[in-house]
Amino acid sequence: MVPLLHAQQRQAEVLTLKDAVNYALQNKAEAQKAKLDIENSEYQIQEVRARALPNISANGSLTYNPILQLNALPGDFFGAPGTTVLAPLGQKWNSVAGVNLTQTIFDQSVFTGLKAAKSTREFYQVNAQLTEEQVIERVANNYYQVYVQRQNLVLIDSTYQNTLKVRNIIKGQFDNGLARKIDLDRMNVNLRNIETQRQQLINAVALQENALKFYMGMPIETPITLPETEFEVRPVATEDTPDVTIRTEYQLLEKQEKLYFYNKKATQAGFYPTLSLTAGYNYIGQGPELPWFAKPSNGVYWSDFSTLGLNLNIPIFSGFGTRAKVRQADIELKRIEQDKKDTKLSLDLAYQNAKTQIENSLITINTQRENVALAKEVLDNTQNNYQQGLASLTDLLDAENSNIEAQNNYTSALLDFKLAEIQLIKAKGELKTLTN
Repeated sequence: MVPLLHAQQRQAEVLTLKDAVNYALQNKAEAQKAKLDIENSEYQIQEVRARALPNISANGSLTYNPILQLNALPGDFFGAPGTTVLAPLGQKWNSVAGVNLTQTIFDQSVFTGLKAAKSTREFYQVNAQLTEEQVIERVANNYYQVYVQRQNLVLIDSTYQNTLKVRNIIKGQFDNGLARKIDLDRMNVNLRNIETQRQQLINAVALQENALKFYMGMPIETPITLPETEFEVRPVATEDTPDVTIRTEYQLLEKQEKLYFYNKKATQAGFYPTLSLTAGYNYIGQGPELPWFAKPSNGVYWSDFSTLGLNLNIPIFSGFGTRAKVRQADIELKRIEQDKKDTKLSLDLAYQNAKTQIENSLITINTQRENVALAKEVLDNTQNNYQQGLASLTDLLDAENSNIEAQNNYTSALLDFKLAEIQLIKAKGELKTLTN
């Protein structure tokens, strides 16, 4: 967290674009959640890996048989040939404790799942990068919009002061019988209109600053101020269309395509046989009373036994269900291929549009800069002529309005340039440079 932006501070600090972006990457929920997704993917890999490792479990049981089952046995066993004897089998009490092991030897879905889990981690890593770029873009856009609103407020404050001076001059003339009441009334109306515009701009600035703080993940009550040096118009290098395949948006689709590929492989694993090993070792106690801590003298006997086994499962026919799932996976792969083509075209379009907007904005900025200087010169001359009685009040009000309009057009052109600059940086895959 940037120390100068600590939530407890109430003194407005200078907030550069770099500060705003880095603060957002450390505090905005989207960026933090993307990092948690990466961390969670590690546990997903461990989960899949566990299917390939031995599974060991311990078990124990205690059984009491109040009525033993009688089994019909030949009397030969009991010295009574030719008869049938109903004899109970087993003991009233049985207790078993043991350890069992299961080990997968061959299961294609396990091996494919492990590769898919690793690809999932890569997907979340790219997605986190895309999320950071989206956070940077939103913060930068709102950062420059705050600047324009503040510039408009500075302009309206300056206009208000100039209009107030002229109104005071006319009032003095009116008090001395040198000006008409209607002229004084028109200036008062104009002054009140400017006051209304100023209040609207104050509200607009507050709303835009709150939006910026929200996109940064900053407490809304934190006071901020922006340096004007952040908004210098610098030459922007435009070049041939960049390789969009290195863009994060495109890379994310490629990772998603890889996941779909492994999903298809995992489905195809349903055609393969599976082989696993099982082993168990158990200790059993039987007798007419509770076996625990009992001895043979009590009629309780303990013995051990173990098992080893191989389990082979060969799929023969599944009603074409597996085949249908594989074909669905093929469709997903074809869909993502179309998404890649469309995304590539969209990214090329975004670059060309940003490049065109940059060029047009530079032309507009140069024109409006000259227009601002000219409008200011006209206003100064008109004010001087009005004081000397060589210009009407209408001429003066028109010159003031033209000056305000020229200033507004210039700041709007500057905003268009900065927003287009962000889009150009984004189109070149260089948004992260705003953090440096």
